[in-house]
Amino acid sequence: MTRFPRTLLLPLLVAAISVHAAGLPDTGQDTCYNDAGADAASIANDAGSHPRQDCRYGRDPAAAAGVLTKTGAGAKGFDYTKIANDGSALPASAALGTNPADWACTRDNFTGLTWEVKTTTGLRSTYNYYWYNTNPATNGGDAGSPDTQTCGGILCNTEAYVDAVNATMLCGAGDWRMPTLRELRTLVHAGSSSPALDTYYFPDTTGVMTWTATTFAKEPSRAFYIWFVNGANSATGKAGFRMPVRLVRGAPF
Repeated sequence: MTRFPRTLLLPLLVAAISVHAAGLPDTGQDTCYNDAGADAASIANDAGSHPRQDCRYGRDPAAAAGVLTKTGAGAKGFDYTKIANDGSALPASAALGTNPADWACTRDNFTGLTWEVKTTTGLRSTYNYYWYNTNPATNGGDAGSPDTQTCGGILCNTEAYVDAVNATMLCGAGDWRMPTLRELRTLVHAGSSSPALDTYYFPDTTGVMTWTATTFAKEPSRAFYIWFVNGANSATGKAGFRMPVRLVRGAPF
């Protein structure tokens, strides 16, 4: 086993953390708190009874101060651009629709990921699916359940949904997939709740529990989901529960 001198361990750790942190959006939390409520002293000068809070650092306080430059727009420190059915970038005022130049996806300009936007009707409305993935390289050792019922004309499972969306070439692309837990967490807006994400760029989030592609390693029959009421995550049975899924594309994050 290779041993590193102790003097090298800290720089190596810092380098590793920096690599993993690159491209992470901020949390959306720009208010500090003490035991009684909002803590103006911490907000003003980090000298309150509960210092060093998230509200003081990163993109969110920069946005609140009006000094954050964005490619697009979005709540707090988030930076989103609307993408059309044909793959072109749109202004923030664009409306959802089925025409080539109508809004259908949202790109996160900080992570580089592009996200499916849900609709109120049709294939991309918030149907509930069983977790299902027949690829042994990515299913964590348990494929989940294919189900026998249909949702919007397809089997009520996540693999069928991924295939169906890719067949439509949503936003000009056919490489849509389920997001990992890490990827889906980048949408969590900790300064909001019910749902805990930017609803201007992600409307129709009626399914607050949303599947991820990440299997619970200790129990492969379970997979992680995010509860968008408050942004918490947990794991549940792949074949025991149906819930919505929001697809993503782009380099794995």
